[in-house]
Amino acid sequence: MLTELIPLALVVALSPLSIIPAVLVLHTPHPRPAGLAFLAGWLIGLAALTIVFVEISGLFGDLGTPPGWASWLRIVIGAALIVFGVYRWLTRKRSAHTPAWMQRLGKLTPARAGLAALALTVVNPKVLFICAAAGLAIGTAGLGSAHIWIAVIWYVAVAASTVAIPILAYAVSGDRLDGALQRLKEWMEEQHATLVAAILIAIGLLVLYKGIHGL
Repeated sequence: MLTELIPLALVVALSPLSIIPAVLVLHTPHPRPAGLAFLAGWLIGLAALTIVFVEISGLFGDLGTPPGWASWLRIVIGAALIVFGVYRWLTRKRSAHTPAWMQRLGKLTPARAGLAALALTVVNPKVLFICAAAGLAIGTAGLGSAHIWIAVIWYVAVAASTVAIPILAYAVSGDRLDGALQRLKEWMEEQHATLVAAILIAIGLLVLYKGIHGL
């Protein structure tokens, strides 16, 4: 189960729309508290969404073993990721820069940074969709209560890793990372659409394979 959650978690972790906001909040007037607040909000949002869909999966009853539709769900998710990835690749020249709303993250107070992170996990369709898939996969795997919590923590830790790394590194190293973070932000802004497309297609193929293999 933990291995199967990695591809889903990587869709969230490797998305520029996850990493760039984490870097931008480190350019606020109070970067350390804003960054840590953003990380807290991000973790809470991912965990809450995943748990909600774990609970929703309980409506199907005690399945004991993964149902056949779980494999079909993976196939649908994988195919959707591939299609969206191809679309993003074909339209990559239209979105070469970070959206304007994201640039405002560099002006937030710590409290608003935490709320913004929480909101981003809900309003970002990709994050919502993947957390739903992860929650349903965990809830229908026939795991015990303790193992369900381990799976949720594992998924959230991997999905939030690319947000946690720059924020925690800045909390320790401070201003010494300013130059590197600025270069990372500029590079991801330039390659934003291309990165999204490549990640979606690669992860979509992995999820699709898992679904077909489980039939």
